[in-house]
Amino acid sequence: MHFTFRTFILFSVLLTGPMRCLAQDEDVDKEDMPVAYKKARIFTGMYLGSYFANKYSASAYNGYGFDVEGNRNTFANSFMHQKIINEYGGGYGQFDYVAQALGVDQKQWEFNESDMPVNMHYLPAIMVGFNFKIPLRKKTALILNINSTKLSIEGNFTITTLRPPGTNPSTNTNLKVFPIRGTEQRVLFQAGIQHLLGKDDKFNFFVEGGVNGTLAKFDKNTIYINNLQIDLTSYVNQTLYPSPGPTKRPVGFGLGAFGGFGTNFELNRSFTLQFLYSLSHERIKIGTNPAAKIQHALGLRIYYKI
Repeated sequence: MHFTFRTFILFSVLLTGPMRCLAQDEDVDKEDMPVAYKKARIFTGMYLGSYFANKYSASAYNGYGFDVEGNRNTFANSFMHQKIINEYGGGYGQFDYVAQALGVDQKQWEFNESDMPVNMHYLPAIMVGFNFKIPLRKKTALILNINSTKLSIEGNFTITTLRPPGTNPSTNTNLKVFPIRGTEQRVLFQAGIQHLLGKDDKFNFFVEGGVNGTLAKFDKNTIYINNLQIDLTSYVNQTLYPSPGPTKRPVGFGLGAFGGFGTNFELNRSFTLQFLYSLSHERIKIGTNPAAKIQHALGLRIYYKI
């Protein structure tokens, strides 16, 4: 378990307040507790929100891919070089589908390492999950969250077409820009403490924090050259296309911390509604050199008192 110093500080600050309040609540007379609290043993709930991923790990989808040991490929061995140059670009004397998609004559285009994607980033995604709360004191509870999301990644790359003789460069650019996209699956496992602030029985603010574990899986990586769509993670087994054998798609589990705050509404004796902003210090262990980065989420949680 490798926590960074920043993760430790975040975790400590989030837990200090609730634990202090926990100690103060030990002398509370149980007769003063709301009836709904005294009867509740566990709260089960659903979470729905938006997840905003840090772009650091998006570079795993930049078209280079990984070798069998999980290291990033060189350009010559990259997924994009294999697909664009060798498989679809007329390699080994085959038909040039890239030229066809570009609308130029066979082999009248160029693709090199300077054309590789450099601006990969995640798009905001929907996050859903199951959340549980186990009361410890009147205003303090243990929480267990399992939230999942499927992220989309976007960027672009370039291909240079060769100009016909006599073409004016100022009126006919030969640098073409195309999209590259990917998808990634994440599941967040969280365990921590939630504490209500204030004395009102119906409306309160709350804070929460604890330990976070993120399971991340590299899903897909696709490029688009006009109407030509190429899956970078698919392979062919033909003698004419000596592509590298399939490698295991990166999957990793990293530890970190999470924290959040929001508003708590007691709708009735059975249902509690929470609006929540949370941040998580996650280590996304796919690709090379994984580092712990801050991710953000904003959502709605509803608990049912069993």
